[in-house]
Amino acid sequence: MTVASPCTNVCAIDPDSGYCVGCLRTIDEIAGWGAADDGWKRATLEKLKRRAVRKG
Repeated sequence: MTVASPCTNVCAIDPDSGYCVGCLRTIDEIAGWGAADDGWKRATLEKLKRRAVRKG
């Protein structure tokens, strides 16, 4: 099963955190998503969960 992108179509990088305000990914995570394997994508999704809790 392919891991779906967390993109919410609210694409803007917060200059303070460096995270997208819509999906909480970094520019590197966004750029690498399409070529990444599912293991990397799942690990990134776990990071996003932790970021969301901290952003809270």
